[in-house]
Amino acid sequence: MNLGLSGRRAAVAAASSGLGYAAARTLAAEGVRVAICGRDRDRLTLAARKLGEGAHPVVADVSTPEGATAFVREAQDALGGVDILVTNAGGPPPGGFAATPLDAYQTAIDLNLMSTVAMCKAAVPAMQERGWGRVVAITSITVRQPIPTLILSNTARAGATGFLKTLALEVAKDGVTVNSLLPGFHATERLRTLRGGDWEQVANEIPAGIVGDPGDFGAFVAFLCSEQARFVTGSAIPVDGGEYAGLL
Repeated sequence: MNLGLSGRRAAVAAASSGLGYAAARTLAAEGVRVAICGRDRDRLTLAARKLGEGAHPVVADVSTPEGATAFVREAQDALGGVDILVTNAGGPPPGGFAATPLDAYQTAIDLNLMSTVAMCKAAVPAMQERGWGRVVAITSITVRQPIPTLILSNTARAGATGFLKTLALEVAKDGVTVNSLLPGFHATERLRTLRGGDWEQVANEIPAGIVGDPGDFGAFVAFLCSEQARFVTGSAIPVDGGEYAGLL
């Protein structure tokens, strides 16, 4: 399938590894010029090199609104504009209600809500002016099915989902789609940190019987950016091997 993405320009946040890198890799393979960001210059440079000629690395920390805005601005300067924005950020530390101090909530909100708002503020108005744009946010299945030990992620990412839905309604008439993907258990360093390296044990908890492949996730990101997905907006879509147990 020709996704109609060749020549487009994308800013993909937190993409030196994991699901962000998988998204950037698939977009680059479709002929999209990509700018990626991360905090570790060496890892970021290596990731950009693997993505191929034209990939632009930006050292940026999207855990603050200022860093998130700076990333998009540099991507726009480097690429001559941004048609596709993939928002992404690492997850806050695990913990439940009793063990989580009050000030940790603001840090998590900056990381997983305000960074998304800031990147959209920086990128979406120009998309509206051009009459074409795609925003895909990488959030978590916890916005549909909270995990008790991830109270900070549950709280902040749910807020981001509400923001994205509202934004989608406002900009749909301008040819801009806004969707979020809700990953479950994928073979990433984040999952290794939370659950250790026993993928077989994790797979036993997933109806599909396997841990998610980041490459498959990246392909879904590319589809939502495609011309074929122009009628899909305002959606929050689980990508979790059937882990989410609800009807809606």
